[in-house]
Amino acid sequence: MQVHETELSGVLILEPKCFGDERGFFFESFNARVFQEKTGVWVNFVQDNHSFSTDGILRGLHYQLPRPQGKLVRAATGSVLDVVVDMRAGSPTLGRSICVELSAQNRLQLWVPPGFAHGFQVLSAEGANFIYKTTEYWVPQNEHCIRWDDPDLDIAWSKHCKPIVADKDARGIAFRDAVKFP
Repeated sequence: MQVHETELSGVLILEPKCFGDERGFFFESFNARVFQEKTGVWVNFVQDNHSFSTDGILRGLHYQLPRPQGKLVRAATGSVLDVVVDMRAGSPTLGRSICVELSAQNRLQLWVPPGFAHGFQVLSAEGANFIYKTTEYWVPQNEHCIRWDDPDLDIAWSKHCKPIVADKDARGIAFRDAVKFP
């Protein structure tokens, strides 16, 4: 596995080693020992989630406080634009975001540690199966949602089609009013 740092401290792009031939391919999507050796981060995942979304669906931007979640995310089929926003009070990159395309073809994964809001937009016509592991259980009353189109964040969402968002995401609050991580 190769690890690529991003401009947001702690957010990592993981590129698994893939073995393939005319029959198909194999890769280890997670190995706790290798993850810790390569990233220096020890994790205890407690929940695996799998969602399917059709083309144009945009989910986010979500985070949980208290009991924040670290997430290891990937697209098992299709392609998504994955977005992470720094929510750490006092961070030099507070309010900055990164966008990474995750797809079944590139097999990239993204490590999103606690302290960040997360969302994604489906880019592929066939939709996308999105899989993520979390370090904390989901607690609905602890979930926060920032507006995906907040002008202060100026996120470079894909313009391939008009985003389709859930009511809860459309009602997200402004970044400036959002609770930040201590």
